[in-house]
Amino acid sequence: MADQLTNLDAHRGMAAQKATDLRRLRSEVEADQEALRTRQAELEDLLAAAPASDWHEAAEKARYLLGLFAQSLDASDLRRRKLIDRVLADFDHLLDKAPQD
Repeated sequence: MADQLTNLDAHRGMAAQKATDLRRLRSEVEADQEALRTRQAELEDLLAAAPASDWHEAAEKARYLLGLFAQSLDASDLRRRKLIDRVLADFDHLLDKAPQD
């Protein structure tokens, strides 16, 4: 019996090693995507659980929704992207001026 572990990857050809690396990477990416979907669902449940308690909270909910909408936009739809950017800037401007509780 050998005391040393055998590295099976070292005994395969380059094509087989590349295929194995690609399978491992795809599996990791799929697991990361599933974890992200789970966290996103948790966030959306939290955002929908109760009405906003103030304008800051309402703006954060709107920011999230606008971000989702912006991700789904066609890259050529510059007019809507510009509108989203301006609305987010308006939130920043108005919330900075709002009296703090």
